[in-house]
Amino acid sequence: MKQPDYDGKDWVIKVNDKLEQMADIETEMEHWKKRSIYKVPSCVTDLNKKAYQPQFVSFGPYHHGKEHLKPMEEHKQRALLHFLKRSNKPLESYYNSLAEVVQDLKGSYDSLDVKWQDDTKGFLQLMIVDGCFMLEVLRTATQTLDDYAENDPIFSHHGKLYFMPYLKRDMLMLENQLPMQVLDRLIAIENEKAEQDEDFVNKLILKFCLSSKSFSSVGKCLHLLDVYRKRLLWERPGLKKHRHKSSRRGVHQSGDEIVRSAAELNEAGIRFKKIKGGSLKSITFHGGVLRLPVIVVDDSTESLFLNLIAFERFHVGTGNEITSYIFFMDNIIDNAKDVSLLHSYGIIQNAIGSDKAVAKLFNSLSKDITLDPESSLDLVHKAVNKYCEQRWNEWRANLIHTYFRNPWACLSVIAAVFLFALTIAQTIYTIYPYYHSK
Repeated sequence: MKQPDYDGKDWVIKVNDKLEQMADIETEMEHWKKRSIYKVPSCVTDLNKKAYQPQFVSFGPYHHGKEHLKPMEEHKQRALLHFLKRSNKPLESYYNSLAEVVQDLKGSYDSLDVKWQDDTKGFLQLMIVDGCFMLEVLRTATQTLDDYAENDPIFSHHGKLYFMPYLKRDMLMLENQLPMQVLDRLIAIENEKAEQDEDFVNKLILKFCLSSKSFSSVGKCLHLLDVYRKRLLWERPGLKKHRHKSSRRGVHQSGDEIVRSAAELNEAGIRFKKIKGGSLKSITFHGGVLRLPVIVVDDSTESLFLNLIAFERFHVGTGNEITSYIFFMDNIIDNAKDVSLLHSYGIIQNAIGSDKAVAKLFNSLSKDITLDPESSLDLVHKAVNKYCEQRWNEWRANLIHTYFRNPWACLSVIAAVFLFALTIAQTIYTIYPYYHSK
């Protein structure tokens, strides 16, 4: 029998060669473990392209060389010279240090162009220039860089006021990250240390991004966005938490249950309370009180949360706490009325204008996201729904909302009760002598 003639014989040979060279599971796991900086696919970015693409400055290879970002390259070169002059260390020392881990640095990027894969010198140069610039920017929050001119466009008081907020927004984008190893090694050479303390860089990042005066260790991080995420989820020691007792099933149930808005929960008798210093995963429900962390909503909130959600989506093992929080907030915020209610409790601090805009923001953030059925907030959903389904709680809520919502209604009820008591007393006073004489 004649053997079929393969048009793709070369392809078959290549696949067979790769099959023979195929790595074992442990090696494959190490390969994926290095990945931490991802290109967000168009199916996600099409919903809001500006949220994922830097507008002023590029860090790393994904957006390097784009026309609208080229003006910042001049400022990067100037920052590099100031960094080197202040450190008084030769450029070769920094280059050699990063060259030792260049494969790990390349492996951090999920989709690295062949140009950067082949050009190791160019890649290292990019890491050094962008890394030094990022460190110089971070330092503006903690120290005065007096070796820059007073009228420097970026590193002067004017620059801090008008440019730093936009740089910070770009620095918190998933596609615009640098591996933490770059910053650690640059500072280690600068300070003449074999290895840099991980908390040192984390502290710089948190002071710049959050203006945080108090610092708590968030441990080893992958990049700047990872540091920011871990800080949002960090729980203050000693913060009282209420646990929920609930049976957990393998299938996610919240989608089949009615998820009420904040206004509806309030009508059902549930009270809201803000958690001071609480993390985004500290939402709890106990005794009819739903406790929520305070969140400031401003112009950068949408981009920040979209990139955090994307990071949780693409980086296996990082967790889903941010996604769960956004999913929960979208469920309890339907319209401006819900935002106004949460604002009255101090839970939402609105810095973008109307309550309607805030409601629209939360509703848009949850588009096309997947909630992990093992999310801890699933227990909160169940506890809230169970509370709302109890008739006594609904009756009590109706009583409170009908008769005790405002002082005048309350006074009317009290007056009615008082008059009713007087009527009973008068009746008793009238009939008592009759029965007493008998």
